[in-house]
Amino acid sequence: MQQRLGLAVSFDLAAMFLAGSARAEEPPPVVAPEGDRFSLTPADGGFLRLNKDTGAVSYCSVKDGVSVCRLGADERAALEAEIARLRAENAQLKAAASAAPGRPSTLPGEEEFERALSFTERFLRRIMRLFREEAPAGGGL
Repeated sequence: MQQRLGLAVSFDLAAMFLAGSARAEEPPPVVAPEGDRFSLTPADGGFLRLNKDTGAVSYCSVKDGVSVCRLGADERAALEAEIARLRAENAQLKAAASAAPGRPSTLPGEEEFERALSFTERFLRRIMRLFREEAPAGGGL
């Protein structure tokens, strides 16, 4: 069903652009995007492009040989609302971060550092003792 609708829209667009290309004042034909992602419908002075994945509708026209598409009013309002929401959330997170008493440190404290150093020192002393015990007579370590 979608293929038939897409094919019908393609034939309608082709007929519209072929008829329009005979006139000098009409823009050149527009090549539709490949695949089934978009649906094109003729409109006054251009066409509507429906993104089947997102539902976004854009009004497209050809000016000076360049295809220009603009978002519909509903999509623009939704995008501006999302931008405003994200700005407010960002401001809230920045305020919470600046009000926090301090950054949690990922570095070990002095006590943890001393324990780790003590462990390392004991480990190295044992290893050196084992090497001395296993070393051949007259060899040095």
